[in-house]
Amino acid sequence: MADPKGFLTTDRELPTRRPVDVRLQDWREVYNEFPGEKLEKQAGRCMDCGIPFCHNGCPLGNLIPEWNDLVWHGDWQAASERLHATNNFPEFTGRLCPAPCETACVLGINADPVTIKQVEVSIIDRAWDSGWVTPQQPERLSGKTVAVIGSGPAGLAAAQQLSRAGHTVAVYERADRIGGLLRYGIPEFKMEKRHIDRRIAQMEAEGVKFRAGVEVGIDITGDDLRRRYDAVVVAIGATAWRDLPVPGRDLKGIYQAMEFLPLANRVQEGDMAESPITVTGKHVVIIGGGDTGADCLGTSHRQGAASVTQIEILPMPSSTRPEGQPWPTYPMTYRVTSAHEEGGDRVYAVSTTEFVGDDAGNVTGLRLVEVEPHEGGFRAIEGTERVLPADYVFLSMGFVGPEASTLAEQLGLTLDARGNLERDARYRTSVEGVFVAGDAGRGQSLIVWAIAEGRSAAATVDAYLSGTTNLPSPIKSTARQLLV
Repeated sequence: MADPKGFLTTDRELPTRRPVDVRLQDWREVYNEFPGEKLEKQAGRCMDCGIPFCHNGCPLGNLIPEWNDLVWHGDWQAASERLHATNNFPEFTGRLCPAPCETACVLGINADPVTIKQVEVSIIDRAWDSGWVTPQQPERLSGKTVAVIGSGPAGLAAAQQLSRAGHTVAVYERADRIGGLLRYGIPEFKMEKRHIDRRIAQMEAEGVKFRAGVEVGIDITGDDLRRRYDAVVVAIGATAWRDLPVPGRDLKGIYQAMEFLPLANRVQEGDMAESPITVTGKHVVIIGGGDTGADCLGTSHRQGAASVTQIEILPMPSSTRPEGQPWPTYPMTYRVTSAHEEGGDRVYAVSTTEFVGDDAGNVTGLRLVEVEPHEGGFRAIEGTERVLPADYVFLSMGFVGPEASTLAEQLGLTLDARGNLERDARYRTSVEGVFVAGDAGRGQSLIVWAIAEGRSAAATVDAYLSGTTNLPSPIKSTARQLLV
């Protein structure tokens, strides 16, 4: 183990965030650097449990006690190798994952858990700075070809694994740049896009071909892909957003989060000087209390909104673990993200019944009513109706499944009862040689699940193409199984 007394002598510590008034002037990541010596002490808090429940919390099966021990001993390069053994993109997860591994940490039963996520991102950042992350070309080519549709974390993970197994891989992305929602859905202040760019450069050096600006189903048909490639992996995510069909929805100034956030990212990419949806000096209301809502919050702050209110239909979560969500499950607790720290109001247990507007058709507010849980849903509380003023409203209520009607029809795929692309436990569809990975088959989920599914699907595809596979499969139902 690392420091035998580390969890007794060292308190949990995280890097500080840059002052709010400073970071709102730019779009850079919000955290200050964390000294290596402090990080090593944090890694030393890991107890190397006999049964490391952090593994249970992480779908990738990250070897957390191993790289904690290596960091505590100062062997950062070996720690990087153990980190990459299970995770293709730890710089993504180390910034964007909500860290279910930490809520499953044994130390967290009665104390503050190990700062697993911070150790992870510190390892990979040092690895890049030290030149330890290099292209890994296969020893030989298989002669087999694979098309991956979608360049989010699931598609990128599948593509990298299959390329390293010796297959020739092409990644198709409908947007003009590679990265999926990592590129255009995650604000720069949560993850600077240079992290994506250097991974893409690594994968290109490994032989992966990227086809940006090509929408499968329109620019190239599913039949064309099946004729051209020996296998097809569909990893298009779950990007069909949930709407709010109440009176006044057609008023101007009401947008989906994924209409607002990508434009702000394009400004940072240099595509335009100013976003067409800019909230400077305006009153903003965000419907939805999740991470995407917080992204809209931070973006609105940086654009100089006069006020921002984030509303949520659920009651305010407890600040401590609820009784019904015991360790090691991931609890729904009250959390303050960097965006919430920057300002704005949070209103819980309310539902929007109507959007109100002016004679010109612009939204001017939301008619709200307070609600309470009732018979598996919610019911309005009489006498609590009010109007909340708003110049802009952003809908951030999650996603209902993949945008896949044309693609599914052309490939002959079907949808399951939840509206996701149907596949079996080994990511196979009913169509020979076509596989589905990530949110497209799972539904909206975490980045760690997307990477885990991409890696596991790659193992299945490799077995399909080669008859066997040496690729690791973090999701055990697919581990080293041959297709029959």
